[in-house]
Amino acid sequence: MEKRIAKRLGRDVGVIGLGCWQLGGDWGQVTEDDALEVLGAAADSGVTFLDTADVYGDGRSETLVGRFLKGRPGLTVATKMGRRLEEQTPGGYSRANFRAWNDRSRANLGVDTIDLVQLHCPPTEAYSRDEIFDALDELVADGRIAAYGVSVETVDEALTAIARPGTASVQIILNAFRQKPLERVLPAAAEAGVAIIARVPLASGLLSGRYTASTTFGADDHRNYNRAGAAFDIGETFSGVPYDVGLAAVERLRPLVPPGATMAQFALRWIVDQPAVTVIIPGARNPEQANGNAAAADLGPLGDEVHAAVREVYDELIRPHVHNRW
Repeated sequence: MEKRIAKRLGRDVGVIGLGCWQLGGDWGQVTEDDALEVLGAAADSGVTFLDTADVYGDGRSETLVGRFLKGRPGLTVATKMGRRLEEQTPGGYSRANFRAWNDRSRANLGVDTIDLVQLHCPPTEAYSRDEIFDALDELVADGRIAAYGVSVETVDEALTAIARPGTASVQIILNAFRQKPLERVLPAAAEAGVAIIARVPLASGLLSGRYTASTTFGADDHRNYNRAGAAFDIGETFSGVPYDVGLAAVERLRPLVPPGATMAQFALRWIVDQPAVTVIIPGARNPEQANGNAAAADLGPLGDEVHAAVREVYDELIRPHVHNRW
C-alpha cells in the first residue's frame, strides 16, 4: 500500500487506515471476535494506522485495539480525548483531565506512549487557549504521547489548529459529499507539514452505494438516532447530508465507478487522489469490508474528467446542504 508522511507527524502510514468507532458501539453490535477479525484483515491488507477514541464504547474500542496490538506490534495508533466531559467547555480541557484521560487510554491500549492523541472535536474556543496546547506539549515532553492533533468539525477550526506549531495532525470530514476542506485546509496543512486524517470518508455508508430508501438502522445506530443531530453534531451522520439527497447523489455518481471497483472503493479513491491527505480512516464491520477498503489504494487515479463530474454532483445536489455549515 502507498505510504504517506507529514513532517510534523514524523512517521509514514498506509494511505488507507482503519477507523475503529464501530468496534466500540454506535453502529450496531460488533462482537469481540468480529472486531479482532476486522483488525487482522485490515493489517493483513496493508493498513498501518488505527484510529480510535476513549469514548468509543466507553473504552471498548481502545481495549480491543490494545489486545490486537499485543500480537501485531509496529502499527500506528491514534486515539482521542475530551468527549468524556459531560459539559463541553474549554475549562474542562485541563492539564489534570488530560493526564487522567491519558492514563486511562494508555492502560486500555497497553502502551506507555501513545503514537498520536487528538482533541476530540473540542469547543471552538478551545483552539484559542494557549494553556490547552501548553498542556499537550507537556504530555509530549513527558513521553506520554509522541504527538498530538485535533479532530475538528469546521474548516475554521482546522485552520486555527494548523497555525499552532505543535499540531501534528488535523482530522476532518472529507469525502465527495464534504469538499470544502479542499479549498483552504488541505493547502494550509501541506504547507505546514500537518497530517490530514480524512474521517467519515464514506458518509456513514451512503457512499458505499448499498443503501436505499427502505434501508433501516438499529436503535443503537447513530444513523438512526442522530439523523437530526440529537446526540452530537449532525455532520458526523451521513456527513450532514439529508438521506434522500445523498441517495440521489449516489445514483448520479454510480456510472463513474471504474469497472471492477465498488462504489465504496471509488469514493475512497477520490480521497486518495488528494495529495495533501495523509491517511483515510473508513470503518469496517467485517473482514470483507476491511479488505475492500484497503484495495481502494490499488485503483489508479480517477482522472480529471471524473473529478469534474464528482464536483458537478456536489455543486448541484450537496453544496446547498453542507458547504456553509462546516
